[in-house]
Amino acid sequence: MVNLPAPGRRVVVRYLLPTGQATDALGELVSADETTVVVDGKRGVEHIGVSDIIAAKEVPPPPAPRTRRTAG
Repeated sequence: MVNLPAPGRRVVVRYLLPTGQATDALGELVSADETTVVVDGKRGVEHIGVSDIIAAKEVPPPPAPRTRRTAG
């Protein structure tokens, strides 16, 4: 089992796709058990098989949105 924080925390999970390429899921950890990790991010809810995970860790919250400057 991958060492993950409690659900509700922001995480990044690197895992292998069926093609063998690695990709990342970045978002809120919804749940994790012996077989599946669920992350809710910008691409939607991702169900990731634990056997496909290369690495996972908690990450800080996203930065605050930038304010736009107005012309003039």
